[in-house]
Amino acid sequence: MTWMQCAQCDHVFTDGYFTEEALKLVFSKTQEHHALGYQMEQQRSISARMIEKVLPYQSSGRWMDIGVGNGSLLFTAEEYGFTVTGIDLRSDNIELLRKLGYEAHCADFQRFNQGASFSVISMADVLEHMPFPLQALQHVRKLLVDGGVAFISMPNSENMLWRTLDQSDANPYWGQLEHYHNFSRSRLFQLLSDTGFQPLCYGISERYRVCMEVIAVSRV
Repeated sequence: MTWMQCAQCDHVFTDGYFTEEALKLVFSKTQEHHALGYQMEQQRSISARMIEKVLPYQSSGRWMDIGVGNGSLLFTAEEYGFTVTGIDLRSDNIELLRKLGYEAHCADFQRFNQGASFSVISMADVLEHMPFPLQALQHVRKLLVDGGVAFISMPNSENMLWRTLDQSDANPYWGQLEHYHNFSRSRLFQLLSDTGFQPLCYGISERYRVCMEVIAVSRV
């Protein structure tokens, strides 16, 4: 892997992306922590705290989770009263969700279009996996109602812990084969602003190491 850095905005990204054939291989197997129902009780509490950050801005309506993983966020959002939809590239998880009666799509979400009909769209540790995050956020904006919420979590390269891991050559994110980007808080906020969002809330994520959570609202 070769990491590049933009001379203008300092954003860090890989110098290439997987082909569609390679992605099929990557998503043909599901890691344990991405399996539907993994650590359901423990993950439910973590997901609840994520959802409670959203509630001051949207407390009902349709919630789409991009990259459902173990399904915890989707299941817990339903528990809070949202009508939920899941999108993932792992066909086994989508098939299980459908068997459980959920609306679920095995698809690239940027090719998914139901108009501006979602109150909340969550991308929990997803955006850094996408080759072109600006276009991805533009599509999220199109799918949200005015005033809709984007919930985004990902690693944050702009903190002392990240720098400490770098200094000790122990930063796991330089070797994440599925990651195309390493975002800083500053760069993510700017990208959200550029794509029609107002970032409102920053927090620390409990899901993975050195991660952040951001709440942003679509501007009218």
